[in-house]
Amino acid sequence: MASLLDLLHQTVTSPWVYLVIFAVTAVDAIFPAVPGETVVITAGAFAVGGEPDLVAVIAVAALGALAGDHVSYGIGRGGGANRLARLPVESRRRSSSEWARRALDRRGGLILTTARYVPGGRTAVTLTMGAVRYPARCFLLYDALACGSWGIYCGLLGYFGGLAFERDPVKGLLVGLGLSIAITGTLEVARWLRRRARARAVARR
Repeated sequence: MASLLDLLHQTVTSPWVYLVIFAVTAVDAIFPAVPGETVVITAGAFAVGGEPDLVAVIAVAALGALAGDHVSYGIGRGGGANRLARLPVESRRRSSSEWARRALDRRGGLILTTARYVPGGRTAVTLTMGAVRYPARCFLLYDALACGSWGIYCGLLGYFGGLAFERDPVKGLLVGLGLSIAITGTLEVARWLRRRARARAVARR
């Protein structure tokens, strides 16, 4: 365990860690299986010792997430928009896309910000926003706020976990990851309950 911790410490305190954080958080926005939160929380936990720099970790994580979200948005705007345009006017999928467009017009910023904390949700939302041609300037503004708050959340979660267990960084890292999983799980359960309640309401009609 000690040798593994030493290897992890050498990796995280290397100047290359910022490039790794940027790359992983960018790819995570397109492929949710990539552990973006884990990388940022880990870096935040080790930032207690001064390396890497916490502010830089947060900034790079936010920029990586922002870049990845815009790639996802671009994919949706290119491919998804063309497919939606070809759907029959009276089709169910066309009606669903119109509903999504209206919902995003009304609450796009809130939906985008909330989705950033839900695994897989960020990809679905950014692709959909591109497909329905949500205004690019508004997307940039709201996504910058979402990615910034997400970077701060993950970085500080790791940092305070590392600070609480400064003499035992493994425990600090595990606590930070545990909190992240618990919060994410709570959001997922809330979303599932809301979706189930909606389905029941529709079934009663």
